[in-house]
Amino acid sequence: MQRLRVLAEQLDVVYQQISEQYSAYQRQRELFCRSGCGECCLHPGIEASVLEMLPLAIKLYDEGRAEQALDDIQQHQKAGCFLYQSFSEDGKQGQCGSYAHRPAVCRLFGAAGYTGREGQVELSVCKVIKADHPQALKDSLIALESDPPPMIRHGKELVRQVDYELGGRNLPVNDAIKQALEKVLFEGYYASMTEPEPVIPLEDPLDYALPA
Repeated sequence: MQRLRVLAEQLDVVYQQISEQYSAYQRQRELFCRSGCGECCLHPGIEASVLEMLPLAIKLYDEGRAEQALDDIQQHQKAGCFLYQSFSEDGKQGQCGSYAHRPAVCRLFGAAGYTGREGQVELSVCKVIKADHPQALKDSLIALESDPPPMIRHGKELVRQVDYELGGRNLPVNDAIKQALEKVLFEGYYASMTEPEPVIPLEDPLDYALPA
């Protein structure tokens, strides 16, 4: 269990680095996500690794909510990410139920770079941002060489480097959450069975003297 906690702490440091770098580019280029937009959260292709969901799983475990969360996600039938909380009838308005523990894709997505078929840098921008900020998008495309965006693959590699075993394979995001919860619950149970009983020191031996 301790190893998982260390990995989660290391991942939080990487997440902070990613958030600062990619958010800075989006602010500089004025390519902002629409407030309350949840369209990407409903996308059926959202993926994450088990590693990416460890901080969330450990938080729920420490709060005593991991088993309930596992039951809930196994019964989850709605489209999109399990963490998404919809506020509108069409589902497109809402928020993340655990924003601080969202996976890497949510931190990289919006406006970031990728390598095109011929090796050129391309700009990945969601359709909502394209519609909301057409001039900023045009300016950013013109400035691709002079002001290149942070690359999606670089952010993903930073995450994988924390632990290739848990971070090397992407799964549908809800499966990644489920497996992270299962792993934390298993490790927590195993740790509780193997940890030695605490030894309580006697403050005053006379208080515990055996009768003559």
